[in-house]
Amino acid sequence: MTMQSTVQSPDQAPFLDVADPAFSVSSEAVMEARRRSWYARTSYGLAILRYKEVSALLKDRRLTQGSAKWPERNGVHGGPFAEWWSKTLLNLEGEDHHRIRRLLNPAFSPRLIAGLTDRFQALANELVDAFHDRGRCEFVKEFAEPYAARVLAIMLGIPESEWERMSNMSNRLSLALGVTIKENIDTIHDALAGLYAYADELISDRRANPGDDFVTRLVMASRDGDRLSDAELRNAIVLLIFGGMDTTKHQLGLALHTFIQHPDQWQLLAERPELGRAAVEEVMRVNPTTTWVTREAAEDFEFQGLHIKAGTTIHLFNEAAGTDPEAVPDPGFDITAERPPHFAFGGGMHHCLGHFVARSDMSVALPLLARRLRNPRIDGEVESLPRSGNTGFVSLPIAFTPAA
Repeated sequence: MTMQSTVQSPDQAPFLDVADPAFSVSSEAVMEARRRSWYARTSYGLAILRYKEVSALLKDRRLTQGSAKWPERNGVHGGPFAEWWSKTLLNLEGEDHHRIRRLLNPAFSPRLIAGLTDRFQALANELVDAFHDRGRCEFVKEFAEPYAARVLAIMLGIPESEWERMSNMSNRLSLALGVTIKENIDTIHDALAGLYAYADELISDRRANPGDDFVTRLVMASRDGDRLSDAELRNAIVLLIFGGMDTTKHQLGLALHTFIQHPDQWQLLAERPELGRAAVEEVMRVNPTTTWVTREAAEDFEFQGLHIKAGTTIHLFNEAAGTDPEAVPDPGFDITAERPPHFAFGGGMHHCLGHFVARSDMSVALPLLARRLRNPRIDGEVESLPRSGNTGFVSLPIAFTPAA
């Protein structure tokens, strides 16, 4: 299927009000806009809706990371959070970004993560054991959140009993990603101070007592005599806790909800656990927690006949691209199908450094859940975040048939 754009000039492009709290990336308005054009105008700039254009712009060096100015655009000028946010790998550019990424990269060794999969599986079984026999659970509270947090504890080489402390600080810091950041800034700064202190304790301990864990690898990381400073180590560890916990927690909830709507695929995953990795990729194609990736034009330039001015905010819609019929002629949910790469981990120089961790822990959890929780279904009132920006479930009560 080939879609031809009916847009002749920017003024004719569809408009999407992404500032509306009721806006959804899954709405018919977005699908109709994608049929009409590869881009739409929005309250914040441009939205890119089709696979080919999203793929090209993610790699375009004329675009920089678009979230760096988030605090100031929401009335937060300076302060601890704004300073930390500007210095995270997420928002660095140029040589600063290349240097930090080079030094961080060895710590995200696939071999290290692969060696932890048995522990991830044991953890998943332990959590399921606690609610399995009663045939129901609140999935976010009883599985997704503790699983995501304890996976991080295992990686960091700290007691898994610390997960609630980490999760609490991370949840409060995550208020910084909402439009109420200014009103919540004191809570955000308190959480950041707590995570700073926690990271400093870890760094000091691993310098004195190195082990075979992620933090030790960061502390010992060196390239051509260059090492991460204490401040750079702290920033990286806080970002890992903050980003890794929320992403996995929300993506697991979205995955289960997707499978509830496709029970045949859940049964297939139970029968064929080797499809775990494919299941993760397919869920992230159709129902990603990061619904768009934000970039900003660093200069004026032309793209497919459209003049883009420097400073323009550009949202690259992952879900719309992942289900674009030009790239995926049969975009229905199918964990056995061959698909082009999705963009839920970003792309280009800002491709998520922790993608292998997220893929590994979820590909362990999903087949195990499918095997033990048969016929899952919604069992109560679901509470979710808006389906824009970063999304997921606040609560997801389910019932299921316990596997024999």
